[in-house]
Amino acid sequence: MSYHWHAPSPPETNRVELTLNIRRYGGEVAAAAPESRRPLRFAFDRLRVVSIPIARPVVRTRDFRFDAPEAAPPAFAAVQPRANAPSAGPTRTRIKPPSDVIKLSDRLAYILQPSLESLLEENSLAFPHCPFPYQLEGIAFLYPRQTAILADEMGLGKTMQAITAIRLLLRRGEVGNVLLICPKPLVTNWQREFEQWAPEVPAMAIEGDRKKRKWQWSLADVPVRIANYEAVLRDLDARADCPHFDLVVLDESQRIKNRSSSTGQTVCAISRRRSWALTGTPVENSTEDLLGIFEFLAPGFLSPEMKPRSMGRTIGEYILRRTKDQVLADLPPKLVHDAPLELTPEQRDSYRMAEEQGVVRLTELGKSAAIQHVFELVLRLKQICNFDSATGASAKYERLEADLEEIAQSGRKAIVFSQWVSTLRILARRLERFGPMEYHGQIPAARRDGVVRQFREDPDKHVILMSYGAGGVGLNLQFVNYVYLFDRWWNPAVEDQAINRAHRIGVDGPVNVTRFLTVDTIEERIDAILNEKRELFDAVFSGAEDRRKLGLTQEELFGLFELKCPAGRIDLAA
Repeated sequence: MSYHWHAPSPPETNRVELTLNIRRYGGEVAAAAPESRRPLRFAFDRLRVVSIPIARPVVRTRDFRFDAPEAAPPAFAAVQPRANAPSAGPTRTRIKPPSDVIKLSDRLAYILQPSLESLLEENSLAFPHCPFPYQLEGIAFLYPRQTAILADEMGLGKTMQAITAIRLLLRRGEVGNVLLICPKPLVTNWQREFEQWAPEVPAMAIEGDRKKRKWQWSLADVPVRIANYEAVLRDLDARADCPHFDLVVLDESQRIKNRSSSTGQTVCAISRRRSWALTGTPVENSTEDLLGIFEFLAPGFLSPEMKPRSMGRTIGEYILRRTKDQVLADLPPKLVHDAPLELTPEQRDSYRMAEEQGVVRLTELGKSAAIQHVFELVLRLKQICNFDSATGASAKYERLEADLEEIAQSGRKAIVFSQWVSTLRILARRLERFGPMEYHGQIPAARRDGVVRQFREDPDKHVILMSYGAGGVGLNLQFVNYVYLFDRWWNPAVEDQAINRAHRIGVDGPVNVTRFLTVDTIEERIDAILNEKRELFDAVFSGAEDRRKLGLTQEELFGLFELKCPAGRIDLAA
């Protein structure tokens, strides 16, 4: 559309024609532009300029109003307990855009997302069980952020929250190439958790010889890679052809708190778009620990000169921490989960040799093979699953040590059960810095009450090492929140009895039970049999009075090695 204006030509005045193009955008917005971009040249001695109003088309506008952001919480503040909140109908967990998201389209994308509860109700995402409300809040916290620290206390499910947030980002196409870095003992656990919480997402562990690892790093169609810190440092050259990552997640991120360490510098140099950190202890000794983590998350964001209070206000937008006390209303009284672990290379070699030699001997014995022969082999293999006798290597110990670091930092206490006093003695020597106490058959009965009293009252005593027999009857430890089954008993009833030493009425918060299980070993085979029997029993009887009868039979013991059982039947129920 063009508007033409012809100025009247007064005497001795030259006539000028001005043409403006009025362009319409969507029928609502109009702009004026000259027909030609070439400069106009006037050859007049005097030019008279006359301005006139030109009616502009109506421009309709729409405005959006956003709620003012809440005041930043103090450092490491946690969400208030849900029990204190008034009931206001069903909870809906929304994914809220971070305050640093400015583009209108980006903010609308988050605002228009359905609640996480709606996704669950519509079966858009399948979960093994419904996440707790505080876990949904954690997922909603991670999902929109380029930079984030999830610092929940150990046992609240940081792994599950991170996996679900990654799953949502992959489904929406916001990320396609994720690297997850964790301590070596946790690689297998992360793989199992992905299988449980995101079964459709392929998660590949970086492992094997150098040639295989280089090939794994170079693959372009793998959505999630899982690597331990040592592999990331060792494969610096192998990662040269590795594609840029959309998201890098650090589990146990306190491993890079030393900014000058080679591990920290290598991890910080990884090319990425998003950076997340998971840790139960964001500050172990001083605020320097946070500086190291933020050097990975946002280099230069924090300054060493910052005061703790100022640092807390600065990071409030990027960190979420909840303790068990603060989400107590959401938690069941007892949380039991298995921790599958890969044997160390030393353990694997010893295990393979012992199993091969034992099976050969049983085969040679033939019909003369007795239950004690099989039992001896089973015990030998179970002991190797705890510690390699030649080198002392232990995947279980590595995992236990890492967990106790976090438990001690939070001021909590733990019980570790084993069927062997020899195992407990090894643990007592290696865990000396956690103030271990021993409670087993070799501790005189007259001293045992004093052991429990000191463990309860001394803040530097963070772990008590117990045998199943001594710690199974007539003992109450309600002040303990963490229980570890370092090795498994033959009968689930005995394990349940041991767990109940801590899980009793009046316990201070929920009890987290971790059952160590080495994969591809005799432990896994025994566990599969016992679980099958437990499920069958529970399907028929609701009570647990007769669970003592669920032990392995003679046929099942021989079946562990695919051997035929001789005549007769012996129960190992006790």
